[in-house]
Amino acid sequence: MKKKILAVSLVLAALSVSAQSDPIVTQSTSESKSVSESTTTVKSPPPSAISPAVTVINSDICVTAASGAVQTQILGVSMGITERDYNCERLKLSRSLYDMGMKVAAVSVMCQDRRVWDSMMAAGTPCPIDGKIGIDAKSAWEENPQRIPRPVVEKK
Repeated sequence: MKKKILAVSLVLAALSVSAQSDPIVTQSTSESKSVSESTTTVKSPPPSAISPAVTVINSDICVTAASGAVQTQILGVSMGITERDYNCERLKLSRSLYDMGMKVAAVSVMCQDRRVWDSMMAAGTPCPIDGKIGIDAKSAWEENPQRIPRPVVEKK
């Protein structure tokens, strides 16, 4: 009986080994679809118009400066200008002449401004003309009215 049990055990062991050695094969199919949509936005700095630096460094000159710029998406424009101040020049010239001891010449330079000319006449001390001062200058101005400075037109 032992031999039968041993023989049955061997057969069962052989069957289990042979059953384990055969792989189980299955067949499957898998399909995957992927759709991706994206948008790329490139941000760049806007175009720029840069106004020129019109500098008037020396404070002892009679010039003012201005500059500006305008920019659109397509076109940019910039500009700069300087403007002379003639009254400032007149004051500096008169001051220089006065400092050199030429007082009549300094007053003559100032009298090129109609406002100064009018105030000198109103004060009874007419502006010098052709080297004449006082009553002689007043007579010369009356004889030559075309030489009287033109009135100052104010800018608005």
